[in-house]
Amino acid sequence: MVILLMGVSGSGKTTLGRRLAARLGCPLLEGDDFHSPANIKKMSAGKPLTDKDRLPWLTEISSAIQTKANTNQACIVACSALKRRYRKLLLSNITQAKLIYLKGNKESIAARMNARAHFMPPALLQSQFDTLEPPTSRENALVVDISQGIEECMQYLIKELKLT
Repeated sequence: MVILLMGVSGSGKTTLGRRLAARLGCPLLEGDDFHSPANIKKMSAGKPLTDKDRLPWLTEISSAIQTKANTNQACIVACSALKRRYRKLLLSNITQAKLIYLKGNKESIAARMNARAHFMPPALLQSQFDTLEPPTSRENALVVDISQGIEECMQYLIKELKLT
């Protein structure tokens, strides 16, 4: 099983991903770890990534997911996956996958981003919302309202994913 946590930067993908991975005893593939130095430098300078910048990054993550799937290993993936085509690339050829969309408003996410140390500056948040294509009903995503606290989000995921 592959669980893909998607959403804009600051939505809680890493925090919830770590908790889910610990609960399931499986690895977390953290999308940020796959960024090239050039992508990190660009974002750190306050410049949003383009599709051209993202493609090699997404391809690397997709390859890591496929490696886990080929050996029947479950994994949690924390990746913005802002566009449908990105999600399609990440989950292509994966028979057991669950998409989880961490949904929140710009103001509360900006407050979260201001409270953490990350290479992606809060100034880029608007570009993420501009790029975001929320999952459609065809993608069968589980939508998590992140205005709740982390514990509430985690309890919701445990219930909905039947991890009890």
